[in-house]
Amino acid sequence: MQRLLLPPLKALSGSRCVRLLVPRAPPRAQCSCNYGRRPLRPGQYSTITDVALQSGIGTVALPSKAAERTVGRWLLVCSGTVAGAVILGGVTRLTESGLSMVDWHLVKEMKPPTSQEEWEAEFQKYQQFPEFKILNHDMTLAEFKFIWYMEYSHRMWGRIVGLAYILPAAYFWRKGWLSRGMKGRVLSLCGLVCFQGLLGWYMVKSGLEEKPESYDIPRVSQYRLAAHLGSALVLYCASLWTSLSLLLPQHKLPETRQLLWLRRLAGGTAGLVFLTALSGAFVAGLDAGLVYNSFPKMGESWIPDDLLTFSPILKNVFENPTMVQFDHRVLGITSVTAITVLYFLSRRIPLPRRTKMAAVTLLALAYMQVALGISTLLMYVPTPLAATHQSGSLALLSGALWLMNELRRVPK
Repeated sequence: MQRLLLPPLKALSGSRCVRLLVPRAPPRAQCSCNYGRRPLRPGQYSTITDVALQSGIGTVALPSKAAERTVGRWLLVCSGTVAGAVILGGVTRLTESGLSMVDWHLVKEMKPPTSQEEWEAEFQKYQQFPEFKILNHDMTLAEFKFIWYMEYSHRMWGRIVGLAYILPAAYFWRKGWLSRGMKGRVLSLCGLVCFQGLLGWYMVKSGLEEKPESYDIPRVSQYRLAAHLGSALVLYCASLWTSLSLLLPQHKLPETRQLLWLRRLAGGTAGLVFLTALSGAFVAGLDAGLVYNSFPKMGESWIPDDLLTFSPILKNVFENPTMVQFDHRVLGITSVTAITVLYFLSRRIPLPRRTKMAAVTLLALAYMQVALGISTLLMYVPTPLAATHQSGSLALLSGALWLMNELRRVPK
C-alpha cells in the first residue's frame, strides 16, 4: 500500500501549483510537539487552513451551540428587563405619577433637578397642566418630588431596556453569532423597543391635554395605555419565546391526535392569558377596579344594570367602567378554566418530566393570580396588592409560553 501511495503523493507535493498555493514553511525540529517551532514571517503559511483563515474564508467564532446559548441567555435577561419595566410602569400608574414629567427629551431629561431653583422650575411646569389644577392643586413640593421620581425611574429603566437590546445585538451581529433568521428577529425586537419608547410619550401626552368641557380626573387615554402595555407584552413574549427555544432542548414527542389537541389548547390558553392581561390596561385606565368591589356578584346582581349604558353598544366594551370590569372578570374566569382543562388533559398523555412540570406550574400560577385579583378587588385596589396582581399576570403569561414551548413541534 505504501509503495502504491507514496510516489503519487511525492509527485503531488512537488507540483508547482501546490507550491504556489502554500508557501514553504520554515524548517522545524523533527518532533510532533510545538516546542522549538520557529515563528513564521508575515506571508508564510504552514497549512491550507492558515491560508483560509488569512483570506477570511474561515472565521474564528464560537461554536454554533455555544453561540445559541449565549444569545438565548441574553434574550432571557432582556425579557426580564421588560418585565421590570411593565411592573414599574404599573406602580407608576397606581401611584398616579405618570403625568409628573410634562416633557420628553432623550438625553436632556436623564439628569434630574439638583438645586432648589431647578425643582421649583420643574414644579411650576407641572402646575400648568390639568392634573395639578383639578386633582393636585394643594400638592407640596415634597409630594411632587415623589411622583416625579417615580416617573423618572420608569423612563430611565426604559432606556436601560433599550441599551440591553441594542448594544449586545450589535456585538453579536459583528461577531457573527446570529443566523440569518435570528438577525431578522433581533432587528424586529430592537425596532419594537424604540417604538415602545415613542408610544409611551404618545400615551403621556393624552393626559396632558386640556379638556375644557370635561371635569373628570385627568388620566391618560385607556386606548393608548392598552397599546403601550400590549406592545410591551409582545416584546416580552417574543424575547422569552426565542430565549426558551434556544436554551431548552426540544422534545421528540410522538405526533398523536391527543398531543395535537393539547398543543392547540395550550396556544389558545396563552392567547386568553394575553388578552386578559391586556384588558387589565382598560381596567387601570378607567379605574374600573373601584366600581364594584364585591365577588362573585357585582353588587347585588350577577349582571349589573349599567352594563350597557353607553351608545353605541360597542363603546361600552372600552369606555364603560362597569363593562370593562365585567369583561376582565369573564376573561379571568375563562382563562383559569381553560388552564385547568389543559392540566387534566396533559395528565392523560405520556409527557416528559419537564413538560409536566410546566403544566403544574401554570396551574398553580393561575389559581394564585385569581386569588390576587379577588383580594385586590375586595380591598379596594391597594397599591402593593394591585402591583403584585399585575406581576402575577406576567408570571402566568410566562408559564403559558413555557408550556407552549415544551409542546412545540420538532422541525423535520
